Amino acid sequence: MEAASPSADAAGGYPARLDIEYQEPLNRWLPLVKWLLAIPHYIMLFLLYFAAWFALIAAFFVVLFTRRYPPALFQFLVGVMRWHERVTAYVYLMNDQYPAFSLEPDPNDPIALEVEYPADGVDRWRAPFAWILAIPYLIAASVISYIAQVLVFFAFFAILFTRKFPRGMFDIVLVSQRWMVRGYAYAAFMVTRYPPFVWD
Repeated sequence: MEAASPSADAAGGYPARLDIEYQEPLNRWLPLVKWLLAIPHYIMLFLLYFAAWFALIAAFFVVLFTRRYPPALFQFLVGVMRWHERVTAYVYLMNDQYPAFSLEPDPNDPIALEVEYPADGVDRWRAPFAWILAIPYLIAASVISYIAQVLVFFAFFAILFTRKFPRGMFDIVLVSQRWMVRGYAYAAFMVTRYPPFVWD
């Protein structure tokens, strides 16, 4: 394996970071059944999204009154994002390692997602308004994500014949995932710096 980029999600040191190791060769036939193998994860993620919604509501009121993001809720939301990215990378054919049923980071995991805790506090206004400010960025991220899904379709055939996810396509899919992570972290007022419109 090799790293997906010279630096893990550089973007000027943005506090929400995602890196996915580039893997080759890939299993030629696994793409045919990955969607099926991922079903248990989708069930778990459905439950986690439900819990994350209530965690975000609780964080909303705590930030509004104290300017502090509750550490336990913060780490839970980061864990849900991490689980989501593991499953997405697997279903998007970016690696063959079956996703762990865990919210915690794993040094042996080809997917690394971290969000720095806002130790200096969160401005009260971010709780009600950050998601609105995030809309332009999330629209741009969604456009890149749609392009990435088309590339995954073509990568499916490339893997069948060559056992490789074309590196150029892989990097675009990785960028799309990084943009989504940054956008969601900002919308959930987990980071206080606006996501950069940079291709990274």
